[in-house]
Amino acid sequence: MSHTQHTDRKPVVAISHGDINSISYEVILKALCDQRIVELFTPVVYGLSKIFSFHRKTITIPDFQHHTCKRAEPFNVKQVNLVNLSDRDYKVDLGQSTETAGELAVLSINAVLEDLQKGIADVMVTAPINKENVKLALKKPFSGHTEYLAEKMGVSDYLMLMVHNNLRVGVVTGHIPLAEVPKKIHEPLVLRKLSILEQSLQQDFAIRKPKIAVLGLNPHAGDGGLIGNEDETILKPAIEKAQKSGMLVFGPYAADGFFASGQHNHFDGILAMYHDQGLLPFKILALGAGVNFTAGLPFVRTSPAHGTAYDIAGKDLASADSMREAMYVACEIFQNRKLWKELKQNPLPLGRYEKDTER
Repeated sequence: MSHTQHTDRKPVVAISHGDINSISYEVILKALCDQRIVELFTPVVYGLSKIFSFHRKTITIPDFQHHTCKRAEPFNVKQVNLVNLSDRDYKVDLGQSTETAGELAVLSINAVLEDLQKGIADVMVTAPINKENVKLALKKPFSGHTEYLAEKMGVSDYLMLMVHNNLRVGVVTGHIPLAEVPKKIHEPLVLRKLSILEQSLQQDFAIRKPKIAVLGLNPHAGDGGLIGNEDETILKPAIEKAQKSGMLVFGPYAADGFFASGQHNHFDGILAMYHDQGLLPFKILALGAGVNFTAGLPFVRTSPAHGTAYDIAGKDLASADSMREAMYVACEIFQNRKLWKELKQNPLPLGRYEKDTER
């Protein structure tokens, strides 16, 4: 018998187990404990059987059946699957950052990547990791899942996109120091990120003609050049070029007023200039159920929009809302991409196409 995707239409959701000392296993287990979830997709956790059992005992959830298998063994489409990556004994140090946790996080990520490339898995959901211990394990700089996966796949044009219902916020610059942001912002980069955002909104979220807002770099979007000139000299020309190419792009908007006045509700996508400018309002509005999605990769990758939360590891306090949402969003995007591919191969008459894809 071959793997699931050849015998079953449900997507295979490959979940990397994240940091073994954090809340990662807790949110994975809590997200998967409702057996109805296997009717929607086939969950496959890439982790360690002994660590799985350890964390299972630290939380209060109903007993649920899971199927343990080794690499390259068939998945059970009616149960949660655990691909056991090693039979070695590893110590769990709850709430601690250890090099072992970094090594095991990388082991899981790479195993998922391999199975995605082989077509064994359909989408990737990554549980939280600690950048410092992953850097120690890799013995080279590491700035996050997004950059690591893009580099592994040889992708230079990608976008970190935060998703919650109809709120989608992308960032031009990601995990870099704030002092570096103005040096990195230039017109071609903004145009590339706008292009990735538009394409993702079309193929991943089934929005035929997305409306995109661009946030200004400076307070009050520069106030006509009084508070920095990047908004006038870089962002406005980029927006005008995007508009001339047929994109529905508007701005630059002052970030504070944009969110405070509810303008974000009138756009399909928002492009922020730097990490905290986009993620701070997003996380407040998403109320703990946000999802991090990497647009521009050849496969679908999502993750919960929270970190390792070492302070509550092993205390049965973590919410699985964001992790569960990451799984749902990954499946939705996977199906939308399939539909997009079909539409591109066999274009429908315009009227019907609009009816099917307009949101």
